[in-house]
Amino acid sequence: MIIAIDGPAASGKSTVARAVARRLGFRYLDTGAMYRAIAAEAVRLGLPLEDAGAMAALAETTHISFTYAEGDPIPGAVLVGGADVTAEIRTPQVDAAVSLVARIPGVRAALVPIQRRFATGSDTVVEGRDIGTVVFPDAAVKVYLTATPEERARRRFGDREAAGHEAEIAAVAADIAQRDMLDSTRAASPLATAADAHVIDTTGLSVDGVVDQIEALVREAAI
Repeated sequence: MIIAIDGPAASGKSTVARAVARRLGFRYLDTGAMYRAIAAEAVRLGLPLEDAGAMAALAETTHISFTYAEGDPIPGAVLVGGADVTAEIRTPQVDAAVSLVARIPGVRAALVPIQRRFATGSDTVVEGRDIGTVVFPDAAVKVYLTATPEERARRRFGDREAAGHEAEIAAVAADIAQRDMLDSTRAASPLATAADAHVIDTTGLSVDGVVDQIEALVREAAI
């Protein structure tokens, strides 16, 4: 069974998807981490992010992998060419770069088949922005998470502070609004709610409360 969890930045996708995977014992794939890995590598190499050909070639040749502890469905680290980039892909610099990279059709064309191979044939929770619409349009359960702009800014601000990055909440809110615009207007696989997705507003809800709702959807789909 594939559980597709989509939504905009800071809507709670990663936290909820990980919790769902752990509760149900499913594998977990964060497709956003893959696009972040390509963006981080482009930044490291000093490549122009607007060069679609260079970004597509980078995506085609960059080896992305995940490490797992025994019995844990959540990857402990994201690797690029064997190097741990787990912290690097969550920096403000990569936050600013990833939408520019992810909107390039050649980048998505390189990564989507890898995402499908990872999850096909196993019970997997897959999170991203185009999972229910493009990557797994036939997923058994599709969920679209959202939250108010204020709540999303508060969460991302907290994430950056926890990671030791300086941030101002107004700037974080502006970054999220810019990311939403880029993600929803890109030509290739724009951020959108699948017609058959269950929309959950996570504002004010606990993680367990959201997971309970998704687990109920999974139980219903399995009948």
